[in-house]
Amino acid sequence: MRNKVALSFIAFGMLFVVSGSAFAHHGAAAYDSSKMVTVTGTVTDFQFINPHVMITMDVKDPSTGKIGKWEGELTSPNHLERAGWTKSTIKVGDQVTMTGAALKSGAPAMAIRKVMRNGQEVGLMGGSDN
Repeated sequence: MRNKVALSFIAFGMLFVVSGSAFAHHGAAAYDSSKMVTVTGTVTDFQFINPHVMITMDVKDPSTGKIGKWEGELTSPNHLERAGWTKSTIKVGDQVTMTGAALKSGAPAMAIRKVMRNGQEVGLMGGSDN
């Protein structure tokens, strides 16, 4: 009986440790929500996959004229499907403007809050904002 109780505590402890790291993944600690950035460029990759939809694009630096890669992270495909998104909502070659919270590290990446394609906002939430 003591072995069953001990094993139960060990199993619970392991479950607690594993679930804690999974929960931490969904935090926004890597992004600076007070520093919003907007970039416009040409989509080079669109990954409509779990756990997060990703948009990668070439963006011309206005001061140097050099092309750099920017990456934007969205929510899960499941949430975006409710807003009307599909695997073909964004295509390689599309001209897109994305606005979002910049990475604290300064790397060219963001948590996307707004996407514009062909001058039209692409809704990120289900309902009336599509």
